[in-house]
This record gives sequence, C-alpha cells and structure tokens, in this order.
Amino acid sequence: MTTAAPRPTDHRSRLRDTKTAPYWLDRPEHPAPLPRLTADTTCDLAVVGGGYTGLWTALLAKRDHPERDVLVLEQNTCGHAASGRNGGFCSPSLTHGLANGVERWPAEARLLHRLGMENLDAFRRDLDTHGIDCGFTRSGKITVAATPWQAEGLKGAHALAHRFGEHTRLLDGAQLREYVDSPVWTAGLWSPDYALLDPARLVWGLRAACLDLGVRIAEHTEVTALTARHTGRVRLATPYAAVGARQVALATNIYRPLLRRLSLSMIPVYDYALTTEPLRDDQLAAIGWSGDHGITDAGNQFHYLRKTDDNRILFGGYDAVYHYGSPVDEARTQRPATFDTLAAQFAEAFPALADVRFSHAWGGVIDSTTRFCMFAGTAARGRVSYALGFTGLGVGATRYGAQVMLDLLTGRRTERTRPAMIRRPPVPFPPEPVRYLGVEATRRSMAREDADGRRNLWLRALDRLGLGFDS
Repeated sequence: MTTAAPRPTDHRSRLRDTKTAPYWLDRPEHPAPLPRLTADTTCDLAVVGGGYTGLWTALLAKRDHPERDVLVLEQNTCGHAASGRNGGFCSPSLTHGLANGVERWPAEARLLHRLGMENLDAFRRDLDTHGIDCGFTRSGKITVAATPWQAEGLKGAHALAHRFGEHTRLLDGAQLREYVDSPVWTAGLWSPDYALLDPARLVWGLRAACLDLGVRIAEHTEVTALTARHTGRVRLATPYAAVGARQVALATNIYRPLLRRLSLSMIPVYDYALTTEPLRDDQLAAIGWSGDHGITDAGNQFHYLRKTDDNRILFGGYDAVYHYGSPVDEARTQRPATFDTLAAQFAEAFPALADVRFSHAWGGVIDSTTRFCMFAGTAARGRVSYALGFTGLGVGATRYGAQVMLDLLTGRRTERTRPAMIRRPPVPFPPEPVRYLGVEATRRSMAREDADGRRNLWLRALDRLGLGFDS
C-alpha cells in the first residue's frame, strides 16, 4: 500500500477492546461440537480434515454414492482453521490467478481457466441444491494500484484477462472513486467473475449438508498415524480409537500430512486481519463504498478488504510471516505488531475513518507452496489421495481439489486429473536453515519491489526456476 509500514503508535487505542478471535467464528450460531470418536470403526471412505476440502470431499462422495459409508475426522471443530478465518473471497482461479497459471502451464492455461470457471458455477449450484446460505454473491472484485508501476501491471493483467474471455475493465482515478474513494489508490481493475461469501456459514452449511446425507463426522479426533495394511484397509490411529478405511482422502491443509513425502511440500505462512465495528451508511458514503465488491491491492505485500453483512470492513494481509522451523501454533495467530500496522494502514487508506475502532483481530495459517497453488496425488497403491497447498486462494478451489481426490481414488484419468498441475508435484522447499534464509530473502526482495518497482536479481532467479513464496 505504501513504501513503508506507517508508524502504528497513534492507532493502538483503536485496538484496546478488540476481541482476539476470528470475526466469522465469534457468533452464537456456531454449531455445538460433535462427539469425538471413542470406539474402533470401519468405513468405505475416511476423510481426514473438516475444513472446506474435507467437507466438499465427503459431501460429493456421499451424494454420488449414497450407499458409501463416509467418515470425517477433524482434530478440532469443522472450520476452526483456515476455512473459518479467511476473507471470504471466492476466486474462479484454480492456479492462484490467471497470470500464475499462464506462466507455469502455458499449454494448459485455457483448460485450467475453463475448469476454474466451471467449478465456480458448480460451486453456486451445489449451494442452492443443499440449501447452504453463506451469503454467496458474485459481486466482483477490484484490484487497486498505489504506484505507477502497479498501475502498469494492471494494464497487463487486463490484457491477459481479455485473451481468456474475461470482461475486466480498467478504472482511472475518477472511475475508481465510483467504487471506493481513497487517497492511496490511483487506478483499478474491475473483475466481475469473482464472488464473496461468509466463510464460517459456508463451512457450517457444508457440515450440515454432510450430516443430512448420512456422513459421519467426529470432531476433536486427531489422526496421529496412517498405516496401509495388506488386507486392503488403511488404518488410521486416533487417541481413543482406530479406523479401518477402504480408502482415505487427506484434507489436512497445513497440519500434519501423515505422509512423509509431503513434509517439505508446504510451509506455514501466518496471515492477519482486522474487522471494524459496524459502520453507519454515512461513514461508508464518505469513502464512496456503496457496492458489495471486494478489494485487493496490487502489491506483493497485498491487502484484501471487503464489507460484511453488518457493515463492518474486514481489512487484512500485508504481513506474511514465516517462522523458523515451520511451527504450526495457535499462539502465533495473535501478533500485536501486525495488528498495529494494519490499523495504521487502514487509517492511511481511509482518513475519514481514522477514528473507527476495531472489533476483532486474528490470524490464520496458510499452506504455501513454491508454485502458489494446490497439488494432489495418491499413496498406498491408490488407496490414499490428497489435495493440499491452496496458498491462500482456496475457497473455490477446494471444491475442485475434492473432486480431484475422488477421481484419483477411482483410478480413472479424468479431465480434472489430466493437467500437469495435478500430475506433477511442486518443487519442495529446502530444509532449514536454507528454507528460512530463502523465505526471508524473498520477503525482503518483494518489499523492495513494492517500494521502487524493480524486480531484483534474487526474484528474477526464482522466476526462472519457477519458485516463489506467497500467501
């Protein structure tokens, strides 16, 4: 947003009474936890993980084959992690944006683009079919630029989008002010094929739809080990019981993947967000934000912001924090220094709202890969499948990942499993300390590029190798 993080000192009072909990999950309609698994059992399909990917997998598997016994095992409660903490941006892209897909898989870019658009359409149809009210609205998104080089980048993104049939539109300063009025942003790119939703209501709706179809769900049931047996069953160990499954789908996001081969495929990146107190109509009018669209900025250290149903503004991003050794720790989802920075940046973007207080401050963990998007595969002679590594843009792509896992378990090659994105895994991250040093070098280089518009030698080398770090 700016060349340097603004000084946050004057903004800390606006965070004094802020709840340290995700806004989406801090509501009375949060469903009561389901019982943990306490007795040994068997099933046709065991799904490990009760976030979007796992719940979509269970829902689609049971809907297509009602006779199949499907069991979901969740170590906390469904949606506790990334699925209940994200910004609710639902992109049609499966590849973390069109440009990333074109750069990495140019020969398959049109196929991946079409599959993504079809997936978003099917996503909406499934919500309607199962009566899932999560506030899904295809209200579009604006990417905003704060510097001349970011504005030039938007022109390139606009040209690329039109090559693939997307109806994006460039916005100059006056046109941008019809959507949002900020002294920071000078140009924008309107993308209509983008949706927003309520993340928690989506995960709760998927959970309820699974239960309605007869899926079994055990919460507070951590899977601690996976063993492929010669009997044809896969054994899953939990603290209180064991599961013998004919097939297993791993939807563990950044948590322990249960397969050693995946240990270097992802790193945990911590992302943070704030929500304001509910705003009055005149406050929103003061910043020209009358529509329901979402907003992201064009920096490497990018922000995302959107309105909620009760007229709060969610403001997140900028800091993408990696800790040495790849710890996944709930305590690290609170980072006061980042919350101070975000509060100061919010006031910079919206001076008319500089006195607005914040109701919630939280963080979450993103499963980042070297190519910025999901990957999938199988183990145990095809009896185990996995889809992981959505890298912060997975709300829509998780449904596709679920279908890929189910396709892989059938052993058939489908249009969804055909792309190299699915057939070939990402380049793994190096072990420590090289991993940490590489991530830090990349993060600092991206910050410098945001400041001066120049892509340095380190970033150009990563580009040539097809590697990177993102959130």
